[in-house]
Amino acid sequence: MLHLLPLGACVHRLEVTGGDGRRRDVVLGHDTVEERLAGGEFHGAVVGRYANRIAHGDLPLPGGAVSLPTNDRGHHLHGGPDGFHRRQWEVEHHDERSARLALTSPDGDQGYPGTLRATASYRVDDDRVEVELTATTDATTVVGLTQHSYFNLAGVGTRTVDDHRLTVHAERWTPVDATGIPLGEHAAVDGTPFDLRGGPLLGPVLRTHHPQLLDARGIDHNYVLDGDGGDAVREVAVLDHPASRTRMTLLTDRAGLQVYTGNFLDGSTVGHGGVPHRQGDGIALEPQSFPDSPHHPEWPSVVLEPGRTWRSRLVWHFSALG
Repeated sequence: MLHLLPLGACVHRLEVTGGDGRRRDVVLGHDTVEERLAGGEFHGAVVGRYANRIAHGDLPLPGGAVSLPTNDRGHHLHGGPDGFHRRQWEVEHHDERSARLALTSPDGDQGYPGTLRATASYRVDDDRVEVELTATTDATTVVGLTQHSYFNLAGVGTRTVDDHRLTVHAERWTPVDATGIPLGEHAAVDGTPFDLRGGPLLGPVLRTHHPQLLDARGIDHNYVLDGDGGDAVREVAVLDHPASRTRMTLLTDRAGLQVYTGNFLDGSTVGHGGVPHRQGDGIALEPQSFPDSPHHPEWPSVVLEPGRTWRSRLVWHFSALG
């Protein structure tokens, strides 16, 4: 069962039946609007206009650079301090299996040019949740929305995700500096703890002595996904929890995936039932364009022009482990 809120077009709860027959809420969240607004973790929200970081808030555009507010170590993160995750979206449609929410972001909102019209559509189809995000603009801008749910297949508030196994279909990842900004080129995962192709247990991976893991306190990195990231969704990641015999398969049409292992959850905010969110209590798998793409013209463009529609799709498919 999927529970949505207009605030942030967010996933409030997602209850699934595990392979062991037990029903669990598998996404982190908050009980009240006040707790959600006080937290800075983006739990379950649609974030934008641009997911991930833009270095120093400096946004180069064909018509000239604009300045964006900074909210993460001197950089612009997830649309800024008053991004889409803090907005009340309009519920345009809902029924027992689907909902569509919409948001109009005015010209100059958080520094971005152009009036942007965004939609977030959710549909439940048996053991699948399908999410489609769209955006249109009346002036040249950049767009890169994503869905920012944190998952724990053991059930929220029970344990960390150390006992989960994560597979990511990617041969390359994006090294970053100590503030999360890409250093330059993508790197091969071979011989590093960022090689998740074999579905390793997360706990030992996160405790590997590697400078990138130490700086980020875990994984907070982009993966260059296999496949062309065209119009069709393809399987890009699998999250397994052997103890509950539960699997979540992620499908998307995006070129990148930010894997974030809840490294900065520090107990300062509380989740459902008043349980503090602590480091590693959930993992976010965020389909995206590459971080700081506006400063990397060699990477796929994130510029959206008037008359065109930006679109992104993802699917969470839940199943039982054998």
